[in-house]
Amino acid sequence: MAAAGAEEEAAAAATTAEEEGRREGTRESEGECGDEGDSDSSADGEDEEKENEAEIQRLEEQLSINAFDYNCHLDLIKLLRQEGELVKLRRARQKMSELFPLTEEIWLDWLKDEIRMASESTDREKVYELFERAVKDYICPEIWLEYAQYSIGGIGEEGGIEKVRSIFERALTAVGLHVTKGTAIWEAYREFENAILETVQPAAGSIPSPEQQQTLCAQLEKIHTLFRRQLGLPLLDMEATYAEYEEWSEDPIPEAVIKNYKKALQQMEKSKPYEEALLVAETPKLAEYQAYIDFEMKAGDPARIQLIYERALAENCLVPDLWARYNQYLDRQLKVKELVLSAHDRAVRNCPWTVGLWNRYLLAMERHKVDHQIVSENFEKALNAGFIQATDYVEIWQAYLDYLRRRVDFTQDSSKELEELRSAFARAVEYLKQEVEERFSESGDPSCTIMQNWARIEARLCNNMQKARELWDSIMTKGNAKYANMWLEYYNLERAHGDTQHCRKALHRAVQCTSDYPEHVCEVLLSLERIEGTLEDWDAAVQKTENRLARVNEQRVKAAEKEAALVKQEEEKAEQRKQARAEKKASKKAKKMKPGDKRKVEDDDDGEWGQEEEAEQPSKRHKGDGDSARAEEEVEDMEVETGLFGRSTPARPAASSKQKEKAAASRKEAPRVLHDSAKDNVTVFVSNLSYSMADPEVKLKELFESCGEVVEIRPIFSNRGTFRGYCYVEFVDEKSALQALGLDRRIVEGRPMFVSPCVDKNKNPDFKVFRYSTALEKHKLFISGLPFSCTKEELEEMCKAHGNVKDIRLVTNRAGKPKGLAYVEYENEAQASQAVLKMDGLTIKENVIKVAISNPPLRKFPDKPEAGRASQSMVPRQIYGAAELSSQWCLVHYNARAIL
Repeated sequence: MAAAGAEEEAAAAATTAEEEGRREGTRESEGECGDEGDSDSSADGEDEEKENEAEIQRLEEQLSINAFDYNCHLDLIKLLRQEGELVKLRRARQKMSELFPLTEEIWLDWLKDEIRMASESTDREKVYELFERAVKDYICPEIWLEYAQYSIGGIGEEGGIEKVRSIFERALTAVGLHVTKGTAIWEAYREFENAILETVQPAAGSIPSPEQQQTLCAQLEKIHTLFRRQLGLPLLDMEATYAEYEEWSEDPIPEAVIKNYKKALQQMEKSKPYEEALLVAETPKLAEYQAYIDFEMKAGDPARIQLIYERALAENCLVPDLWARYNQYLDRQLKVKELVLSAHDRAVRNCPWTVGLWNRYLLAMERHKVDHQIVSENFEKALNAGFIQATDYVEIWQAYLDYLRRRVDFTQDSSKELEELRSAFARAVEYLKQEVEERFSESGDPSCTIMQNWARIEARLCNNMQKARELWDSIMTKGNAKYANMWLEYYNLERAHGDTQHCRKALHRAVQCTSDYPEHVCEVLLSLERIEGTLEDWDAAVQKTENRLARVNEQRVKAAEKEAALVKQEEEKAEQRKQARAEKKASKKAKKMKPGDKRKVEDDDDGEWGQEEEAEQPSKRHKGDGDSARAEEEVEDMEVETGLFGRSTPARPAASSKQKEKAAASRKEAPRVLHDSAKDNVTVFVSNLSYSMADPEVKLKELFESCGEVVEIRPIFSNRGTFRGYCYVEFVDEKSALQALGLDRRIVEGRPMFVSPCVDKNKNPDFKVFRYSTALEKHKLFISGLPFSCTKEELEEMCKAHGNVKDIRLVTNRAGKPKGLAYVEYENEAQASQAVLKMDGLTIKENVIKVAISNPPLRKFPDKPEAGRASQSMVPRQIYGAAELSSQWCLVHYNARAIL
């Protein structure tokens, strides 16, 4: 009875406090309404309200077109909350929560709004349901604390105190190990139990009954237990908790508790460096979190490892690799169904564009025997997730088809599961042909891997070779008949599950159609006839293969002759250019020649300078004889235009002319210093400078001194003393030289200056400098078709509407003129994907732009072919890169060897 009375008293106190809080909230709400009324009375307020309504309508229409627009959801919720549209606001939040896990801030705003409006017990239950959804999205201590504190208001209901304790216990399980924020949950729990303790204390001067004494002791033991549990965990401010326990407890602290406390304190000291690193690190803190996870992995406590992963994901929810590592850990280590499936579900809701996460989710559902209907529904969600590559759709279809295949019992001739599998294969082929090809202009499956798998299943598992042949016939009609590897794949299948007649027919067709490696197909055909064929079959095969190979060799000879002719033609052109330059140089010398010995002196000087120029000029400026010729012609043209030879130049003051002649003469007379390759590590090579730059040493020294102490700047001049547009900059230390590389592409006198490491190309012929990534970058966009007048600021203004823009690079030519191309880097993949959907096809200043995820083609540097030597094989399949051709060649060899 005493316990019941105590609970009722505590419930009454809590209910009174809640009513006071509700009345206070009502007064605040009324005050806000009054302020809004004053604002609405003004004309400006009415105009703003109309603008907001129009914007709300626009956002709703936008979401009806693309429901996965995350930023659009946020803007709509913000406007509806500002306008007080509570019904629409609730609906908007509901829709967003169905598509995405909500952040801690969004959930707290939503929960506070719902708590403010809750008045009846039924409303309280709805708030409880909302809290349950909130704690599933992310493990957030603030939401759990809010949940527990809200539940205290319901202790007056039946079982209210036990419900509060249940929520606190769940909160401790979820976030009680949080090093920096877990203490708040423990303290709130103890405060609640202390409040209960106050209600069961006997009145002053009264003697408690045995029942009251038992209740009091039980409550004291609850608080003791909470202190002891907390002191056994490595949490922030453990010392303060220990001191509080010493003060609160009337009895000495047990030795076992002190031992656990010291052990936890030591563990806390080990964790402190990682917590401090997180405290000072800048977002996204991925490296710091990964180091923390690796540390906890060594300790091996699953609860702590899970918590660190959850903390990292709360701050980096849009990083697919982090989700993948977390899910892999859960799949392989914890293997708890609810936990694993919840993490996979949150992963695909956060990063729906990442096909790898969907594949892992399908496998996890199959592994934990989730109902087939739910698996199929999630697969349909994956198809609507908006992948950014055609191959992603092939991958998700293949994962789903593998799942369906594992459900089929092939010992039965026919079953519902088998029909579903066949239907799914047919739908996959049609989907790739219609939906994917329409969006990406390719199916993503040029080799028809899905149809090949279908044919193998029909032949091997269903014993339906006729269907397999029909499928392979369809595969060959899709442009694959010219590849030997495809024919050998079909032959292997026919050999294993078909008959000799169809094998022979397939190989005869292969000999006629194959254009990449016909020798292998011919070899397989002859091997078949040698083992199983009659004399007539052998003669027919020999005749057919000889005729085919004769035609192939004839085509190869013609191709080789054509290539040799092209090489010879290029050599002749190079020789002609070389002679033309020599004649031009000789004619210029003849015009300037004077009587006496001066000619001999000039000839000697010219030879010496020419040698020095050849030594000093880096090989990066020579990409071949043709390029070298063009470079020298450009220099000569520049000299003509600036009047170095006395042509095409207006008369200038004599003093200026004399000064230039004097400066040029001094440069010619100055001793030449060859570059010391031992100083490459402290030297940078600077090129693409203006030929007309006056005093390049002075101009560049001002620029490069910002990177460190400059020892020397050596501009390279021509034989006549004119600046050649490039130089060497030598620093005191290597650190300064590395910092100077950051000045690459800096605009100097209207041209982008190129700054690169100083490398001897004769010793390192394969050295290439390219500062930008050539791989797929899902967070970066490539934009083409921009008007040349488009500035970086204009492009940034347009792009930032779809996310946080980290960098923008407008592509220019060597003269600094725009090429109508740009690269835009966003914070994450989600923002980049959103920008592609919104910006592709936009019209800017009458130009229609194209926007795609940055995926540059491989930079190819082909070697110059030797004269008179041609390629020994025809490779008609131009879509393959070098690595793919090598892979194709090996695969053909493997198949041929397997057959033989």
